[in-house]
Amino acid sequence: MRVLAAMSGGVDSSVAASRMVEAGHEVIGVHLALSRDPQTVRESSRGCCSLEDSADARRVCDKLGIPFYVWDFSERFQAEVIDDFVESYAIGETPNPCLRCNEKIKFAALLERGIALGFDAVATGHYATLDAEGHMRRSTDPDKDQSYVLGVLTRTELEHCLFPIGDTPKPQIREEAARHGFSTASKPDSYDICFIPDGDTQAFLGARIGLRPGMVVDRDGTELKEHDGAFNYTIGQRKGLDLRNPASDGRPRYVTDIDATTGTVTVGPRSALSVGLIRADRLKVLHPAMTGEFEAIVQVRAHGGIAECRAVVEGESMTLTLHSPLQGVARGQAAVLYLPDPDGQGDIVIGSGTIIDTESM
Repeated sequence: MRVLAAMSGGVDSSVAASRMVEAGHEVIGVHLALSRDPQTVRESSRGCCSLEDSADARRVCDKLGIPFYVWDFSERFQAEVIDDFVESYAIGETPNPCLRCNEKIKFAALLERGIALGFDAVATGHYATLDAEGHMRRSTDPDKDQSYVLGVLTRTELEHCLFPIGDTPKPQIREEAARHGFSTASKPDSYDICFIPDGDTQAFLGARIGLRPGMVVDRDGTELKEHDGAFNYTIGQRKGLDLRNPASDGRPRYVTDIDATTGTVTVGPRSALSVGLIRADRLKVLHPAMTGEFEAIVQVRAHGGIAECRAVVEGESMTLTLHSPLQGVARGQAAVLYLPDPDGQGDIVIGSGTIIDTESM
């Protein structure tokens, strides 16, 4: 099999590529250049697409004796990840740029070019597994499971994906990398948003969206303070609200709603965050079970936000009635559906949708 090994420059993709070589496949290492200006992406442990990461990926490929290439996807990354991120915040959503990068760049764009060049599959260092029927399952390592951020793939894309390390706990991956002598063996995991170098998301959005003054109001409509832009707030936020007037019960207040059209940010008690119904569109179907009405598990964040639900799929949208409430659910997040583990191999990912509305419990 001809395999493209997506090389982020981290330990996970290093071991994934190594396992593909050991399995006897014809492997080519590819690092994705997502910015033409190396100063606009984070370095060291903070990102996954810097010049330092590219150099680390090249060194691993040299050790493995496989070709290494850098493919420039910077224009597509700008349009489909960065611009999408800004536009989503501008309309009051809370997007996940890493999820969008997986959907649009690390799989769609990479597979599109790879298949055109005659490759059979893309192997990545994501923590997920594929069963004998080709259905995606949660990783063996629950602390590292990344099936949520892969739930936005299409069935066709999944048929060309390989996840060589999804059945192995992270500590063993580092040990394996060390045995191979990879410089990435002790490299810290990447985190945060790679295209915001200083980590100041509010300043990044403000420079692109501009000042859009509005009001922070209590649930009864009482105006509490003026703000410079609704993009400075996220659903469930408690810290940084700087509200001079305490709540009548003296308890903390949280952001419970964001209306970007009027610039109104509503705050209320923690109980007001409880969501019992979710509506989503832009569905991705990965399993035959995702049709009609059925029981499932829904996850709304990369780490946590999990509940059992009754799902109803109608055309290109779905409604999820939760059996227990979730908090901090925001428009723009992905709702990924799972079937409970039937055989000890992990929950089965059956599809996803983008959240467009919620209702209180």
